[in-house]
Amino acid sequence: MTEKSTTATHRPLDAGDEPPPRAVFRAGGTARATWAMGSLFEHLLTAEESGGTLGVALVTQPPGIATPLHRHQREAEAFFLLDGAMTYRAGDEVFHLVGGDFIWLPPNLPHAFRVTGDRPVRFVGLADPGHLFGLYDEVGLPASERRLPGPDGRPMEQEIPRWNAVGPRYGLEVLGPPLPEES
Repeated sequence: MTEKSTTATHRPLDAGDEPPPRAVFRAGGTARATWAMGSLFEHLLTAEESGGTLGVALVTQPPGIATPLHRHQREAEAFFLLDGAMTYRAGDEVFHLVGGDFIWLPPNLPHAFRVTGDRPVRFVGLADPGHLFGLYDEVGLPASERRLPGPDGRPMEQEIPRWNAVGPRYGLEVLGPPLPEES
C-alpha cells in the first residue's frame, strides 16, 4: 500500500498576522546559564521563546540552600527532582522530596524549601507564566561555567538586597524566614 504525501502551501504573512508557532530545541549543555542564590540555573525555555506562557530551567543547588517563606502572585511553579533531597513547605503541608518526586504550587500559595542531605540537588523547574526566571538573571550573574558558583559568584550579602529590590516587580512577596535546618 502506498501512502499519499501532501505538501502544505504557505502564503506570505499579512500585516497583523501572528507568525506561526515554532518548536524550541536546546542541545544539552547549551542553555544560557545564571549563577544566583549560590546555584546554577540553566534556562531551557524562556518566556520570550514561549510567548510568555512557560519558563523551564534545570537547577542545581548546593546542600543547605534555603528560601524564605514566600509566594508568587502571578506564577504557578512545578519542580521535578532529578537528584538529591529537599524539604518543601507548601501552605500548611511539609513534603520531603527525593529524586523522582514532583510538586506543583499554584499562584499565591506560601512556600519555602531547604536543600537537605550532603549533596547538591538537581531539578527541572517550571514557571507558568514563564517570566519568573528573568528574576534570577537580574539578581544573579552570567555563569562562566556549568557548575555551582564559588568565589566567582555574587556573595549572598550582596545578592539578598537585590532580591528584595527586584522581586516585587516579578510578583515575589517574602512572608517569613527560611525553613529551619533539620537536626
